[in-house]
Amino acid sequence: MNTSQLFKKILLIAFTMLFSASIWAHGGAKGTDTDQCKFELEPDHWIHYTAYQPNAFPAEEFCANIPREKEALILVFDYQDQKYKNDTVEFEVTKEPEGTRVFFLEKAKHKKGTVELKLPNGVPEPGNYLIHITLVPDQGERKDVHMGFKAGGGKGASQSQMFIYLVLGAAGLYVLYLYNAMFRGMVDKIIGKAKA
Repeated sequence: MNTSQLFKKILLIAFTMLFSASIWAHGGAKGTDTDQCKFELEPDHWIHYTAYQPNAFPAEEFCANIPREKEALILVFDYQDQKYKNDTVEFEVTKEPEGTRVFFLEKAKHKKGTVELKLPNGVPEPGNYLIHITLVPDQGERKDVHMGFKAGGGKGASQSQMFIYLVLGAAGLYVLYLYNAMFRGMVDKIIGKAKA
């Protein structure tokens, strides 16, 4: 297989992955789920979580990394099924590792299936935080699950953005390879040395 065919195969695979629905899906089938922004409260019962900083980043969604501290923060929780709409649930955000409470929403039933936690001043300082979601049943034991996030690290590129940049960079290099004899000669020379 010559170098041109190899680059064509790599480019074809990259574009196939780029347009594959399974790569871009937010969730997935049982056992293959890649959604990092959700809590499993009980086996096969989930709450999805999305964070927003509407003043600083009005069109962005966040999960494990919140760009700024001391910036308005909205945490939205969506029940993935009907099960919890009649259950009493409480929400808390704590600064870790100290465990200092930053926000607390008392136990309540959320019939809409969506809960918004509004922190007008965001979190007080950069660092690690923990979201606690607690099921408070009328009888029986409380169930508590946690999800961590980091605040104040600035806005970086997401994994999907990095993948797009990588694919576009590879495509650009391939076009350069096809249409620039000097670049093609350098690449062929490097590949020739690697084979030797």
